[in-house]
Amino acid sequence: MAYQTLRQEYLQMPVVTRAYTTACVLTSLAVQLDLISPFQLYFNPILIVKQFQIWRLFTTFLFFGTVGLNFFFNVIFTYRYCRMLEEGSFRGRTADFVMMFIFGGVSMIIFAFFVSLLFLGQAFTIMLVYVWSRRNPYVRMSFFGVLNFNAPYLPWVLLGFSLLMSNAVWVDFVGIAVGHMYFFIEDVFPNLSGGFRLLVTPQILKRLFDPPPEEVPQPADRPGGFNWGEPLAGNQDAPQQDAQ
Repeated sequence: MAYQTLRQEYLQMPVVTRAYTTACVLTSLAVQLDLISPFQLYFNPILIVKQFQIWRLFTTFLFFGTVGLNFFFNVIFTYRYCRMLEEGSFRGRTADFVMMFIFGGVSMIIFAFFVSLLFLGQAFTIMLVYVWSRRNPYVRMSFFGVLNFNAPYLPWVLLGFSLLMSNAVWVDFVGIAVGHMYFFIEDVFPNLSGGFRLLVTPQILKRLFDPPPEEVPQPADRPGGFNWGEPLAGNQDAPQQDAQ
């Protein structure tokens, strides 16, 4: 029964959240089981350019460290805020959500060249948290029942928590910076005087992730042999009405 409930909950997850969260969990478990090494996953521009190890551009976002408190913390936050975004402000706009992933990933890769970050999974999680928090500014949050604050302060609270956990705060700063860039480009600049959309989702993504809704057949095309708009048999004297 527990397995069926878990399986049903897993299948009900929106597609992008399910794919990304699953990839993160499987990657970290593979490292934990010594199936792969973290040295095969981290961001290394020299190996990417000279040895064409292109997969590092993706695996740097999938590893949250060995299974422990930091791992569970990141997985839970990734699942929670990725799902709330996909089911909230991106409902019905999966292609735009994928575009946000692409924008965030490319921006963080550029940052990684300057601040020497090896793994960007936690930064990506902070970006998701930041975008959600700015789009839900009046939601009240509680951190371990100790701190109460509005949602926009959540990324900074998490940064402070990283300091307490002795984690590299540069990762959080990159996530906050990229999250703010996306929020400004999508939610602020287009609403300014003379503003416009800077980030346009390609049509190929829309065709892949946002298929057009099925057309509902018009009454004249429906089967059943009924002549829509015609008088009923045996009532030929009844006045005809135009089909609306």
